[in-house]
Amino acid sequence: MPPVALDRPTDPAHGDYSTNVALQLAPALRRAPRQIAEEIAVRIRGSEDLAAVEVAGPGFVNLRLSPAWYCSSLTSILGDGDRYGVGSALQPEQVLVELVSANPTGSLTVGSARNGVYGDCVARLLEHAGHEVLREYYFNDAGRQMDRFGESVRARKRGEEIPEGGYPGEEIAELAAWVDLPLDASIDEYTAAAAPLMFARIKATLERLRIEVDVFFSERELHASGAVERAIARARAGGHVYESEGATWLATAAFGDDKDRVIIRSDGSMTYFAADLAYVEHKFARGSKRLIYILGADHHGYVARLKAAAACLGHDPDRVEVPIYQMVTVSGERMGKRRGNVVMADELCDGIGIDASRYYLVQRSHDQVLDIDLDLAVERSAKNPVYYVQYAHARACSILRRAEAEAGAPVGQGPFAHAPERQEADVVKRLAEWPSLAAEAAARRAPHRVVAYVHALAGEFHAFHHDLRVLHDDDAVRDFRLGLTRAVRDVVRSALGLIGADAPESM
Repeated sequence: MPPVALDRPTDPAHGDYSTNVALQLAPALRRAPRQIAEEIAVRIRGSEDLAAVEVAGPGFVNLRLSPAWYCSSLTSILGDGDRYGVGSALQPEQVLVELVSANPTGSLTVGSARNGVYGDCVARLLEHAGHEVLREYYFNDAGRQMDRFGESVRARKRGEEIPEGGYPGEEIAELAAWVDLPLDASIDEYTAAAAPLMFARIKATLERLRIEVDVFFSERELHASGAVERAIARARAGGHVYESEGATWLATAAFGDDKDRVIIRSDGSMTYFAADLAYVEHKFARGSKRLIYILGADHHGYVARLKAAAACLGHDPDRVEVPIYQMVTVSGERMGKRRGNVVMADELCDGIGIDASRYYLVQRSHDQVLDIDLDLAVERSAKNPVYYVQYAHARACSILRRAEAEAGAPVGQGPFAHAPERQEADVVKRLAEWPSLAAEAAARRAPHRVVAYVHALAGEFHAFHHDLRVLHDDDAVRDFRLGLTRAVRDVVRSALGLIGADAPESM
């Protein structure tokens, strides 16, 4: 039995919904699709939800909804209130989302902001679906890049040139001024003193972007706790570790990696992948049933590598997901001479605000390159999608405030008895899609689907408000349209909440 898909025809003459299930059933039933469609039509005619059922073409079944369906659907949507569309997960899981992994060697760039905002939106969607989510920031505070960071800060403190491969920039000079250490202090001392100061900047940016983090996890602590050695021992016990050419290897190629990986070099030092192996084990050991790593475009090789690491430790590799996000560029005349240079996350927030920053950072699928037009992002017009959606919410709030002030009581509560016009029907059908849309966005880790949905809903609401009189003289019409306005307000607010943007009540 194929899944029954209902599509909304672009031509209203073809009904409110259409399905091709008869065409899909024809090979299995060995019957003509149109004959099957006619039988389906006979079986479902008479439903109070359907005004008409028509068979078209080679075997399409077109459905026209009855006024009763619109009234009952709106009543149901309003009855669920804030819970509408919530709890779609059939089997809720404990999910750990590693939403940022930038090292504490510099402030967050706009690329890292996409990393964090996308990961935060995925976490919000998973919670909306009913999963238990832990948000984690993994930072590499050990290794050569941290040494270079300490060397750079010390060089600035001494008034010397930044060493080759070091970190230039004004913020390193600022850290050097804040660090209270003698000029002859060691690099380790400078690193230990400067890293927390840089991390404080990073955390402030995360908070500004409304990115919640439950756990900040240190690679240094992973090594200090003996977790790396224990993970290697577990993989060895499973028969997945071997020695060759003086080094110790993890047999990841057997689980889909393009080659085996060195975990202990011939000089006895651990590789980065050894820490990755331990981190996988540590996450599962804390009770997580699914691990989601949000990694940048330069980490494509990590997809198979991390899944293989899980398999070598005896875990199901399908419980490890690695969405790869692409680069971000920022354009527009507001960039001036800095167009094309590295843009910091705080600069983006300063330029267009938090709501627009979050909205634009997830408006496209994470696996697409993203360009943010700063000029458009600050425009207060329908061309700016953030303004367009937020204004729909503010307009709905304004209409309801006026109606409730006139009535002296809540309005748009139902029960409803109104045959909607096309503009109203479009909005109800869009609202009815919200639970399945939110569920699909969570399952596919796709907050951009929420953005596309809420923009479409805002457009249909604007058309409804423009073409029809909401505060109608007829009580039944007025009550239905106010109920519709209330439902739009609630769903727009819910959708904006899932992408971490505010839903203003006035603009």
